[in-house]
Amino acid sequence: MEKKRILIITQEMDPYLALTEASKIANELPKYMLESGMEIRVLMPKFGTINERRHRLHEVVRLSGINVIINDEDYPLVIKVASLPGARLQVYFLDNEDFFKRKLVFHDENNKFFEDNSDRMIFFCKGCLETVRKFGWAPDIIHCFGWMTSLIPMYLKTTYKDDPIFTNTKVVYSVFDNEFKDTLKSDFTTKLAISEDISKKHIDYFKAGDNTSLLIGGSQFADALVVGDILDAKVSSHLKKTKGKKVLKIESKIETPVQVFGDFYQNIISN
Repeated sequence: MEKKRILIITQEMDPYLALTEASKIANELPKYMLESGMEIRVLMPKFGTINERRHRLHEVVRLSGINVIINDEDYPLVIKVASLPGARLQVYFLDNEDFFKRKLVFHDENNKFFEDNSDRMIFFCKGCLETVRKFGWAPDIIHCFGWMTSLIPMYLKTTYKDDPIFTNTKVVYSVFDNEFKDTLKSDFTTKLAISEDISKKHIDYFKAGDNTSLLIGGSQFADALVVGDILDAKVSSHLKKTKGKKVLKIESKIETPVQVFGDFYQNIISN
């Protein structure tokens, strides 16, 4: 029997970057799935706060060289890799000097939301899917953690819907409490339309440009959801109207055993 393939796409992962409890899940989950006999790969941004020497990152030349286009601007994608401590598992980091060289994550030294956070998100989401295509590695499940990954479910249902790499892929999106209270730049919805397959009806879910709309958009196009017990009221209302998706509910104040996620994956794959 072929091993099932799980791709974790996350904006944070312990020990590289820990902003929320999701960083711990993103660390423990792939280790557990690997021990369970699955093939695992992890993608995350290479924020400037991540120490390359300490974590022994090095460039993967054969994967680098993709140009990600955002609003007719070309941005080179550099792929770096490191071994996750305590596991025979590689984590791939997506890097670009314009977006990830700075030594801060989402806010500047005055706690102002970076104006290009929307561009950084689009670059990361599109870059992840292009990287998987370059792997030539067809995942059975893609699990997205964090607001920076919220466009991936929609891209898989539109721009990449006919790509043979993703033909049998199910996408899981984690829906937790809002992580930021800012708003993305007004041109965000124009830039996120990376192909003609993306129409106004797709864009409308994200158009407010706030964390709430990103959670709603990500959950709308995902095949399955991991849902926390503390949610924005608008997000909670939207999820109540959402039908036909498998849902794993978890409690934010109680550490969820990683095998619960493993069982959830198996349930998704087997149906």
